[in-house]
Amino acid sequence: MTVVWIVIGVLVLFAILGIVSYNRFVSQKQLIRDSWANIDTELRRRYDLIPNLVETVRGYASHERAVFENVTRARAAAASATGSPAEQAAAEGPFVAALRQLFAVVENYPDLKANQNFLALQQELSNTEDRLQTSRRFYNANVRNYNERVQQFPSMIIARMFGFQQEEFFEVDDALREAGPPRVDFTGSAPAANVEQTSQPPAPSAPTPPPPPESS
Repeated sequence: MTVVWIVIGVLVLFAILGIVSYNRFVSQKQLIRDSWANIDTELRRRYDLIPNLVETVRGYASHERAVFENVTRARAAAASATGSPAEQAAAEGPFVAALRQLFAVVENYPDLKANQNFLALQQELSNTEDRLQTSRRFYNANVRNYNERVQQFPSMIIARMFGFQQEEFFEVDDALREAGPPRVDFTGSAPAANVEQTSQPPAPSAPTPPPPPESS
């Protein structure tokens, strides 16, 4: 009889551990969804800033049509990407590269860099980029912790029993990630233009007049 109770106790213990592990998986999945929602919010905020930014730059550099079209096209592709985090990251790469092209154009227009509307848009974009990077790190940390439990024993047993699959990280291309979010520093003054001056040879000095003749 004692053996029966021991077996029952062991089974109850395993059942409790299984329930705890299952509930933890559910909590981690919800945390991943919530952290991804934060990323999506920042991405949408950035997409909303781009049309006004493009129009402001266009007012100073209307001939840069190819750059504006590239930014608009990349923004539309990134905004319409609603698949997995990996698919969203793949769409973000060309969009971030297009933004860098736009800011490269800005560098050629000192008056634009001093425009208050542009400065406000650029500051908001930088703030959005900071929040986006923070949200991305938080999301990837949650995914890493979850994926480790999916692969580790004994939690992997619960994962396989109830179909908990590994989640995807949200990563951009290495070159873009190393360069960081698009930023432009507008705090410094524009360098003054060099004015070339033609050197003139020194004017010849006037000849010394001869002394007056001595009176006899």
